[in-house]
Amino acid sequence: MKTAISPPGIEVRDLTLCFGSRIIFEHLNFTIPGGKFISLLGTSGAGKTCLLKIIAGLSSPTSGSVVASDGLPVPGRIAYMGQRDLLYPWLTVLENITLGSRLRGEKADSAWAWQLLEQVGLSGQGNDRPASLSGGMRQRAAIARTLYERQPIVLMDEPFSALDTLTRATIQTLAAKLLANHTVLLITHDPMEACRLSHRLLVLSRYPGGIDDGHAIAGLPPRAPDDPDVLKSQAELLQQLIKGAE
Repeated sequence: MKTAISPPGIEVRDLTLCFGSRIIFEHLNFTIPGGKFISLLGTSGAGKTCLLKIIAGLSSPTSGSVVASDGLPVPGRIAYMGQRDLLYPWLTVLENITLGSRLRGEKADSAWAWQLLEQVGLSGQGNDRPASLSGGMRQRAAIARTLYERQPIVLMDEPFSALDTLTRATIQTLAAKLLANHTVLLITHDPMEACRLSHRLLVLSRYPGGIDDGHAIAGLPPRAPDDPDVLKSQAELLQQLIKGAE
């Protein structure tokens, strides 16, 4: 599937989520611009994963809505990667990566899948079963599966968390390059990662807080770790997260 020339933005309108009498978040309003890479940060328990699942159509809010800027449905145009790799143990790594094609009744693009395996450092594991892979290798396979889909909207929940420092930097750069001109929302707890990869940052605070979308970063991702704009934004972001956790 080819990426749309102009990927849609996502508009979150007056979103509220409650579990019984407990309010997770209330009246959230923000926009993810089309073709931009946005990172979502915040303390544990603020509702980041719940918000991502609502945007993906995997769960429902108590009230409010999520719409695409082009007026077309959001579901069906999303590549979603959760915190767990969710690789099927009875399939090979290559079969796991191309699973979406087979579920849609399409011919798998094996050449693209093998190319991605090479780029994430798993070219020798395509015919292996997931049980033979380390945790970091499984996560790289799940990232390759997400990138394989080439959907205009990509939602990822801490996709790089299980990777060692050097591998993480390499895969972050790969993802940022392959997802250029896609609409991306990434959940991360890593300020450096957010500032390297994003056009803009969102910070979700626990109720009765809200969402702060006032963080734009100069330059284009992926940025070098020692980029002055990255270092400045990282320091400001870390201070905000510390204050939000107090």
